[in-house]
Amino acid sequence: MTRTLLVVPTGHGVGLTATCLGLVGALDRLGVSVGFFKPVAQPGEGGATPERSTALVRLVTSLEPPDPLSAAHVEALLSAGELDDLMEEVVGRGEEVRSAHDVVVVEGLVPSAALVYSGQVNLALAKALDADVLLVGAPSMDDPAELAETMAIAGATYRAGEDVRVVGCVVNRLPDVEQARLEALRTALASHGLALVGAVPMSPELTWPRVLDLARALDARALHEGEWASRRVKDVAICAQSVPGVLAVFEEGRLLVTPGDRHDVIMAACLAALNGTRLAALLLTVGIEPDPAVSRLTRAATATGLPILVTTEMTYETATHVHRIDPGVPVDDAERAEAVLRNVAEHLDEGWLAELPRGGHAPRLSPAAFRYRLVQRARAAGRRIVLPEGAEPRTVEAAVACQERGIARCTLLGDAEEITDVARGLGLAIPEGLAIVDPAAVAERYVPALVELRRHKGMTEPVAREQLADPIVVGTMMLQRGEVDGLVAGAVHTTADTLRPALQLIRTAPGARLVSSIFFMLLPDEVVVYGDCAVNPDPDAEQLADIALQSAESARAFGIEPRVAMLSYSTGASGSGSAVEKVAEATRIARERAPDLAVDGPLQYDAAAIASVARSKRPGSRVAGRATVFVFPDLNTGNTTYKAVQRGADVVSIGPMLQGLAKPVNDLSRGALVDDIIYTVALTAIQATGTG
Repeated sequence: MTRTLLVVPTGHGVGLTATCLGLVGALDRLGVSVGFFKPVAQPGEGGATPERSTALVRLVTSLEPPDPLSAAHVEALLSAGELDDLMEEVVGRGEEVRSAHDVVVVEGLVPSAALVYSGQVNLALAKALDADVLLVGAPSMDDPAELAETMAIAGATYRAGEDVRVVGCVVNRLPDVEQARLEALRTALASHGLALVGAVPMSPELTWPRVLDLARALDARALHEGEWASRRVKDVAICAQSVPGVLAVFEEGRLLVTPGDRHDVIMAACLAALNGTRLAALLLTVGIEPDPAVSRLTRAATATGLPILVTTEMTYETATHVHRIDPGVPVDDAERAEAVLRNVAEHLDEGWLAELPRGGHAPRLSPAAFRYRLVQRARAAGRRIVLPEGAEPRTVEAAVACQERGIARCTLLGDAEEITDVARGLGLAIPEGLAIVDPAAVAERYVPALVELRRHKGMTEPVAREQLADPIVVGTMMLQRGEVDGLVAGAVHTTADTLRPALQLIRTAPGARLVSSIFFMLLPDEVVVYGDCAVNPDPDAEQLADIALQSAESARAFGIEPRVAMLSYSTGASGSGSAVEKVAEATRIARERAPDLAVDGPLQYDAAAIASVARSKRPGSRVAGRATVFVFPDLNTGNTTYKAVQRGADVVSIGPMLQGLAKPVNDLSRGALVDDIIYTVALTAIQATGTG
């Protein structure tokens, strides 16, 4: 199971990219298969120029991480309120990286005055990628308690009840790392429940830009490039005095800034270079080049590699711009990037690093990952799904979207002219490949088959024709005869109207004792399964066990590790009564029929879902506190709970998905949105792959 580690900053300029580089390098040294992913580019990056973090990882490692989504694209989605769509794209971009490595380092966004959505996006990334969180900070003052408080506030963003995602803190740019100071910082963080896993000292040499970088930043012209790609600017001096007054600043690594007509300073700098002083460079201001005669006299100095640059700006403005140069590592500075990587890697806790591949929490399938994988698997399935309510506007819009996105090959039942008019009214065109079938025109050909299927129930041709006036019956016959792979209806019909033809004509799958249903509940952090909330009013113990096993199998089929909670109003043996006894017996039967399945009951909902409650009510349970499949004892309880969670907590639910039929038929809520229909079509296409 891949461990995803989202690295997020607690402020601006704390060394986020450096930490990510160090993590990747340190894990690689330990022999861990590590990947990197920057989901979203910082504003100003990821356009015409490479996004810095991704480019640096490519520069100093053998990894080829995907390009991030551009800031402009992200802002467009967020302004339209489409955070969920953004997270689906993120999951898709990172899928290949996460499937190829044991640990994936994901870099979050750095906050700034212009980036008001950074916190929202970082939190959404943690949830969508089911990531643990590593906080990165740097001291603003020499006060461990203040720094710990800042990091605790940032970490609280990623806490939901008992769900703690933060697994450690890295502190960069510490002024010194003497043991007493480290212990004070460690203690301060521990008081907030945070662990110090990296303490990286300030290393000024890692901030020194190359002369080449300075020239690019100032748009300065090179009179002589010299060694500008290797010499680094350690310090800056403005040479405004006469030569005796400035000689003291002629030191290795120093950038000398002076007007281009100060020939005395120019000649003195060149003499210093000839005498072995390795200045960073000579930067001439106000756009003045040295007199040709002076240039000839100093030509020998350029042979030492001394870069000489000229800028059109005034001296003061030039010096100001030099001090404001972006301190980040340029995307082509391999030497500095490798040094930064080594510096961070050497100061990370090796014990903590060694534990990363083992994971730290039960894996959860996030809503974004669920939706993304749902669509990808449906595309791969390439199934044909019939939609009997063909002229219903939401159904038309969903069918067009499914066809255009390749989710399924849809067939709409209805009058072609009416459906085309509905599409036109929605501003849509019927895409090529979207089939429209008039059910009245084809009903007669299904009469003999329907009579044969229902002869034992006294079916006659006149009755068959009467039933085939219902498009759902026509669609069900198309499915029964293999002309389509699945059916989705219910936008304007009841569950009984949708399910009755399927039970009569499709019937149950081999080994299935009944037909049941589940909802996929897209909670903020994970997707769980609720069953049965739509079909069976009061199942007995045998039927309840069957619902549990069907639901577990469906969960597994859609990427959710099943841990089945058999729900009741009491936990364990704390209560009594026929309702509790039914759940206890159903649990026994389910365990007997599937001994390897994690199933427990009776459990109250809080004991099934919340770890702290589970520890007191059901200690030692494989399911309690971490259930992913919730089986309700009856329809009244299940339907009420699913609607309460859906509406009260603003949770998206997908379903009901029917289980136990020989071929997939799925029902829609009459309040279904277009997206609900799209995802139900995708579910049906995937089910058809398993039954076809």
